[in-house]
Amino acid sequence: MKAQIPSELGEPFYEGSVQRLYSVPEDDSLMIAETTSRGSVFDVGALFEIEGNDVNRALFRHVLYSRLGDPAVWERVKEAVQSDPGLSEAYRAELLSEDLELCCQNGANTHHVGMLDAETGELVRSGVPSHPSACNVVKRFHILKPERTRFLGSPLFDYGKFAHSDGFVVPLECIVRFGITSASSVFRKYNQMDAKAKAAFERELGCDGPLMAWQYLTHPISDFTSKHEPEDRMVSKQEALTMCGLSGAEFARIGRLSVLGAWVVRNLVEDLGLRLWDLKWEFAKSGDKLFFVDTIDTDSIRATLEQEWDGVRYAIHCNKQAMRDYFALLHADWIQAIAEAKDQGRKEGRAFTEILRARQSAGEAPKNPDVDPEFLTIQVEKMTAIRDSLAGMCSVTEAQKRLEASGQAELSFYAKRGKVEALRKINGIS
Repeated sequence: MKAQIPSELGEPFYEGSVQRLYSVPEDDSLMIAETTSRGSVFDVGALFEIEGNDVNRALFRHVLYSRLGDPAVWERVKEAVQSDPGLSEAYRAELLSEDLELCCQNGANTHHVGMLDAETGELVRSGVPSHPSACNVVKRFHILKPERTRFLGSPLFDYGKFAHSDGFVVPLECIVRFGITSASSVFRKYNQMDAKAKAAFERELGCDGPLMAWQYLTHPISDFTSKHEPEDRMVSKQEALTMCGLSGAEFARIGRLSVLGAWVVRNLVEDLGLRLWDLKWEFAKSGDKLFFVDTIDTDSIRATLEQEWDGVRYAIHCNKQAMRDYFALLHADWIQAIAEAKDQGRKEGRAFTEILRARQSAGEAPKNPDVDPEFLTIQVEKMTAIRDSLAGMCSVTEAQKRLEASGQAELSFYAKRGKVEALRKINGIS
């Protein structure tokens, strides 16, 4: 691939709320993914910008995908699985599979090719570029979407074509959870169930017992959501198998790879003094190979730092959950408007964003709120500390000190606004 200076890429062929995609002129099997500094929460589109987070997130992605391709990293995962005291022998045996052995020999298959140097445009396949950019080069796979249909007036989605296709991104988000936070979607759903439904849900997830907030599990659990519907929808493992276009054996493989890959991420963030709670993966199928694909960065994982304030321990989010909590604590009326629009969208089979925008235009729902600059500055420092550590620009110890200082600044921010007690209810862990 020829040098591609990021500032001279031209027009993207796709622009989303937080990412732009560009063609590679001489190779249509590749594309350039440019991360932006914009942030999106609650699926309503870009709402804020965290300065420098375009490069921060792209670098996290480059470093992590490079690790996924490194056999030595997978040897560390194998050791972690072999020595984890919480795993049952049956669960351990399933993870210590041929998939893991192949990763230990060759690394994992991923769509990642490398990162462009911001100044020279050189494609850096391993290691960190001298001038990290917001642009990663990745393999291209087809994006197929289910067809809308109806059954006796109810909106449905037809996934039939996936089983007859190849070279496509699997239409699932594969979520791995090492623990349960107060904001976990499965925890919110669980709390709305009666005792019988809770027991069935625990079996579906593969839990050992009841779910509790800020509980670290004896073994990771997995669940799945739809990818190309108006709203991500949690689906059972049986429905996920039916809609994904994979054979049963391939579906089981993405389950194992999701958990094993999550251990790669866990090792990375634990080295920074953070605790990994959950993350989401996507996969692509090409022939008999399965590839890790799509973004994996601080927006798609949930990692926290433990901090104390007035004798109470808090989980400080070093990820997009910090922004979700900000809106929930300071703009509850807007959150309620989103929930109402989503409920109507599910009933009518419409995109909830259309409903929300119409209500906002009519003055029936609050406008999208701005974010306090002081809070954004705190998030910038968190993300920059992580980036500097990954790029070798500061020691792990220094990055940990910076993250701790940012955690204290965030707690002080909420204290000044009288929101510490509200924060304790969702992120207090003692």
